[in-house]
Amino acid sequence: MIDLRGLPRTYWLLWTGALINRLGGFVMPLLALYLTAERGLRVEEVGLVISLFGGGALLAGPAGGFLADRLGRKRTLSGALVAGALAMLHLALARAPLHIAAAAFLLGFFGEMYRPAVSAAIADVVPARDRARAYGLLYWAVNLGFAVGSALGGAMSSHGWYLLFAGDAATTLVYAGVVWLYVPETRPAHPPHHRRERPWTPLADRPFVAFCLLMALVSLLFHQAFVTLPLDVRAHGLSPASYGSLIALNGVLIFLLQPPLARALAPFPRHRVLSAAAALVGIGFGMTALVHSIAGYVVSITVWSVGEIVMAGLGPAVAADAAPAAQRGAYQGVFQMSFGLAALGAPLLGSFMLGRFGSAALWGACLAAGLAAAAGQLALGTLRRHGEPAADAAP
Repeated sequence: MIDLRGLPRTYWLLWTGALINRLGGFVMPLLALYLTAERGLRVEEVGLVISLFGGGALLAGPAGGFLADRLGRKRTLSGALVAGALAMLHLALARAPLHIAAAAFLLGFFGEMYRPAVSAAIADVVPARDRARAYGLLYWAVNLGFAVGSALGGAMSSHGWYLLFAGDAATTLVYAGVVWLYVPETRPAHPPHHRRERPWTPLADRPFVAFCLLMALVSLLFHQAFVTLPLDVRAHGLSPASYGSLIALNGVLIFLLQPPLARALAPFPRHRVLSAAAALVGIGFGMTALVHSIAGYVVSITVWSVGEIVMAGLGPAVAADAAPAAQRGAYQGVFQMSFGLAALGAPLLGSFMLGRFGSAALWGACLAAGLAAAAGQLALGTLRRHGEPAADAAP
């Protein structure tokens, strides 16, 4: 059962906007197909374009976090969403490979800039004890929207690719409208005559930076599901349709398991739960080296999906708890950088390992990375908190 108790109206407005936005997330799941079929790019060029999107997302985290702390959550969120919608339409108009590459970078930058503002706003209005549940429910909504949007996008693509770009931009603008019209400003008041911290101050918080690097390491593995896993599936004689069904299992598991798992694990220390989740992710991807059939892939995907579900709500909650109230945007921005770093590096590292050393070495490296991240979370322990009650305590 999904626990909806105790979360404020502002949270549910943000949750609803995020769901609408992701229901229209038609383009990104089909971007590689669009670039090859419609724009005639080579596979290597497609990899570069997707990596440039990741490069834009890498810079979007600190930029969005800085603006959320300086301009406020409402203005940053609504402005970034409008800019992201325009960047999506710009990509639709790009023709030459260099133009497409630049447009992908801009989409990564403007299209992902809203995320730190959303996370900071949730930290502003949700008490520490409920944040992991709140972020988990947001992740659940995003993935529900992603699953539906991907299916709709596939059906719409046969009627013209421009429908996908226009629909994606339109739902993003709807989210911006919801924020501008109904979401109040949530940023805590800044004390007068108090010196503002610089946007890079979170980088001096060594335990927090270590936490972000550990999350980036695990995120590198998640991206292999869309970079090297389809190649591995094809190498074992399975069709693209089989891969589509297998990767859809990830979304189904998130939809079914995220709420009950979040409730069951809430009483346990977060660093231990994160350690177990990282180990599951590493083991799940490591198992791919041993499987050769649909059933085997189902088992391996189930294992790493459970790890992903556990980490989804806890990661931003830990970042929120570690941040001073005046720097929640900056901390969430640096946390978001960890995923941008993975989005940038995963296609390059994964394809290099697979092409140079083979699938066994790639999946063995994934296992080692997951176990290293698990050990790192245990060694790091619970991050220091800034004047808020411990969220690990059971209610």
